Amino acid sequence: MSKLKKALALAVALTASLSAAACGSSGSGSSESTVSEVEKVDVEDTDAVDKIPEGAETELRWMGTYDLNPAEGQDTSVEMTLFNNKGGTVVWDQVIDSEKFDKLAAALMSQKNVPDLFKYEWMAFPCQVVKDMYQPVDSVVDFDSDLWKDTKSAADQFMLNGNHYVAPINFTVGTLMMYDYAIIENEGLDDPYELYLNGEWNWDAWTEMMDTFVSNASGDETRYGVNGWFQTQVVQQTGKTMVTYDKENNTFLSNIDDPDIERAENMLYDIGKKNLVLTDWTGNAKNALKDGTTLFYCMGTWAMTGNNGPTTDNDWRVVPVPSDPNTDEKYMTSDMLAYMWVKGSTKNEAVKTWYECCRIANTDPEYQENGKQKFLNANPAWTEEMYQVFLDCSSTEYNQVFDYGYGISGTLSDDNANEDGSCVTRKLYEFTNKTDDSGHQYTWAELRESYAPTVNSELDAINASIQEYLSANG
Repeated sequence: MSKLKKALALAVALTASLSAAACGSSGSGSSESTVSEVEKVDVEDTDAVDKIPEGAETELRWMGTYDLNPAEGQDTSVEMTLFNNKGGTVVWDQVIDSEKFDKLAAALMSQKNVPDLFKYEWMAFPCQVVKDMYQPVDSVVDFDSDLWKDTKSAADQFMLNGNHYVAPINFTVGTLMMYDYAIIENEGLDDPYELYLNGEWNWDAWTEMMDTFVSNASGDETRYGVNGWFQTQVVQQTGKTMVTYDKENNTFLSNIDDPDIERAENMLYDIGKKNLVLTDWTGNAKNALKDGTTLFYCMGTWAMTGNNGPTTDNDWRVVPVPSDPNTDEKYMTSDMLAYMWVKGSTKNEAVKTWYECCRIANTDPEYQENGKQKFLNANPAWTEEMYQVFLDCSSTEYNQVFDYGYGISGTLSDDNANEDGSCVTRKLYEFTNKTDDSGHQYTWAELRESYAPTVNSELDAINASIQEYLSANG
């Protein structure tokens, strides 16, 4: 299970870099490829962002596992170039992944070298907000402005007592499904990409396709419909999550009795019971699809790019996780890039400028085109159509789905807090599709009954903490 910590790792398209996020923590995946040189886009100054006012502090302190400044011999990022042009600089306090939250808490406690910026991760909201680690961003971000309005619906999901705590910079789709088109043709199946373009790529088409492929096995051949990490994304195609939030009352609520979640979990149970799922960890698309016995591989793009993905001899394609046939809404489970504004930072002008430079760097068409060319040069077996699927699924045309269950507590949210290596929220999404060490596959009713008391007790605790936080902060 611990290897699933890489499951949300994916390419940040506009910079062609790779990042990762998992249940309460982050790891990294590598495509082991070098981005080919492309013509560099000159980063012109922009009137859309004001210079940091004279007399204001211009240096931001960033605490993170990587440097926002370029390494020796590398180009400066677009956002850093813009920020430098506006008079800003960033200093880096390096931390390792396993210690980053402790280091932030220690800095806040001692009030020494307190950073201004810290990367958004799932535990940030509400868990770390109510621990007084971050402050609202409303004084530096206007979500009704042209620059930010496309992110407002996502930002509104991270409000406490009427204040926004997250300013989304961009979104990247959590997982895609990769498949070998030659297998699709040989089996006489409909092309999932064409179904996707026609709005017909849903659970029904997916499960029928897997059933047909597996049943067509001959002799001693063993076939599977899917391998990888897809359960969470499938359930969230309903638009529902395990934990919901009543913003008016600042209260988090269990949603595990929702009938749409039950319907999704029952479907996952069924495909598991039919042995359509290869539960072994194969590591990447190249390993999962190489022998033609598994139809789909689902994972973040880190696992299907560079040396992990197809070669130019392959005709492999990608589609999103199939949609829920019972809704016309477009939902996507995405990774969100954002920088939390650390409690106590008074560098409003510099933080505002940094946020705006980052947002423009991720939305300006010229920079997007440069990122696309770098990505395609680094991954010559990826077509423009495949890359467009990635972009479409990462866009604000989709309702971005985030489950608050991943931000409640260690028990619900952090894999490392549980002996079996899976946080409770992960178990709720995934375990109807798996078997335990004794070979038992949990029904949704069994799973829900097993963990409902834990979910309720953890939500009672966070709701009590929220009330204490609100009382202390007016």
